[in-house]
Amino acid sequence: MRKLINNPENLAIELIDGFCLTNKKKVKRIAPHVCARKDAPIAGKVGIVIGGGAGHEPLFLEYIGLGMADASVHGQVFTAPTPDKVLDGIKAADSGNGVILLYNNYAGDVMNFDMGQDFARLEGIKVETVLINDEISAFPVEEAEERRGTTADHMVIHIAGAAAEAGLPFDELKVLIERAVFNCRSLGVSTSECTLPETGLATFELPEGRMEFGMGIHGEAGVEQVDLMSADETAERLIDEIVKDLPFQPGDEVVALINGYGATTRMEMFIVMRHIHKYLEIKGIDVYDTELGEFITAQEMGGISVTLMKLDPELKKYYDAPADSPGYVRN
Repeated sequence: MRKLINNPENLAIELIDGFCLTNKKKVKRIAPHVCARKDAPIAGKVGIVIGGGAGHEPLFLEYIGLGMADASVHGQVFTAPTPDKVLDGIKAADSGNGVILLYNNYAGDVMNFDMGQDFARLEGIKVETVLINDEISAFPVEEAEERRGTTADHMVIHIAGAAAEAGLPFDELKVLIERAVFNCRSLGVSTSECTLPETGLATFELPEGRMEFGMGIHGEAGVEQVDLMSADETAERLIDEIVKDLPFQPGDEVVALINGYGATTRMEMFIVMRHIHKYLEIKGIDVYDTELGEFITAQEMGGISVTLMKLDPELKKYYDAPADSPGYVRN
């Protein structure tokens, strides 16, 4: 392992130190593991709090700002933040209009965010949770509530943040965010391992010349390991699985996203995206917008995740709204 780090135990703190110094005009430090946008809490606005383990940058830390989240709560690498940190994040975002917690569906995160939520409710703060569960491989659609969250995150966060910025009331906002999550489907493929910075050890093994569909962002086992496929074959496999899951229909309008896991070149992503556009056109699905880059990484893991978000007029309205965060900008 070759990484520019100091004491592995201080990774998250030093990461947040560097982030806050880099973005000191946009963010402020609330507590050692909590950051908020500079103007939080914002009067008259429902607060949006996001968070999870470090190691997936720019998620979640870099998605606080205008049209995004109000506060982000960070844990250690691949580790959920503790409940007291979650409570700090809720307080940082609360202006008296309630707070919605928005994070990925992993057991440790659910347990700790739920405890932080309970602490906040004891202090009289209105808090609810919406879990992101866009990844389709681990559970069938009948058990979608068990699915984990992956690369739909920043788009859902943006729709939530933009709608909150526009003054949408708490209950209507929660329903909108739930629909945004439901309308997203993601599937990834890994081509090389990632490592834990604290130990230098790979989280899984993938033989040379093989790729694995459905692996998680922490190295959780996928659903099928196959010989390395071409870019076009990979694109078709991912799109076929995603399209039949919602299901998407001819005439639907979508955002098509490719996310790199940390060690995939933009060259590879553009080649895959080229065929995704062609393949969706064959299926009669209109690509309203395209996003390509690293939005949620897994250290130096190779591979990509593809996400389709089905739009409706209201989702499109907030998707098109401005966003200004260190990790995601829309003009």
